[in-house]
Amino acid sequence: MNSFADVPAMIAACGASPGKVYLVGAGPGDPELLTLRAARLLAQAQAVVYDHLVGPDVLALVHPAARRIYVGKERSHHTMVQEDINTLLVRLAREGLSVVRLKGGDPFIFGRGGEELQVLAAHGVPFEVVPGITAACGVSSYAGIPLTHRDYAQSCLFVTGHLKDGTCNLDWAALARPRQTLAIYMGLAVLPTLCAQLIAHGLPADLPAAVIEQGTLATQRVVAATLADLAPAVAAAGLKSPCLTIVGEVVRLREQLAWFEPAATQSHYTESLLIAGA
Repeated sequence: MNSFADVPAMIAACGASPGKVYLVGAGPGDPELLTLRAARLLAQAQAVVYDHLVGPDVLALVHPAARRIYVGKERSHHTMVQEDINTLLVRLAREGLSVVRLKGGDPFIFGRGGEELQVLAAHGVPFEVVPGITAACGVSSYAGIPLTHRDYAQSCLFVTGHLKDGTCNLDWAALARPRQTLAIYMGLAVLPTLCAQLIAHGLPADLPAAVIEQGTLATQRVVAATLADLAPAVAAAGLKSPCLTIVGEVVRLREQLAWFEPAATQSHYTESLLIAGA
């Protein structure tokens, strides 16, 4: 296979059934990190219901005749409330369509995938789950930060910085344990609070930490600092969502292990789109 952009033209039929919803993880951004199953379903779907974090390079793999329905959510701005998305999925499946519900990262990690499937199950709608590479794994890899390392971290916690009720009331004592890595999703808006609370509950102020913007994409940026200095450094850099925050000794390895060159990635994407005839 010469290019990931060739996948829709090269794959065989995958047996997508009408009247069924496929909950698909789109991965952290780079389309080459999609699973083969996800690419096959996108190439054959009759309807694709997709989120804000699904980029154009992934959507380029959707069948041209498929209905595309954007239901993205951004902070304080929801195109469609969750209850309406649930209803939409049920309706599309009952129309006899093969529906891909496409979410950034992995749909079962802070993606509300479980909530949506509960509704489908209650209405007797058949479904399948296609896992994706979650942001913590994909973004940390592209930033050169291993989430675990025998010398630095024996555990890793995936944490959301934005709870359902809009608060940031986390289990700070559990988060501030030594020799573990924190991968914090949706924490940019509350980053000063996160850092202050982690220090207040026992983490060293000079503990390494990093925020990665647009991870795995050609626009990726990384700001690394101590826990005490991270929030002002990120503000000075003007980072914007989507971002992932990583806290822990493993961030020390970034200078040695960083391998990703966003500029080279941009050239690769451009070449792939030309090959695909975009």
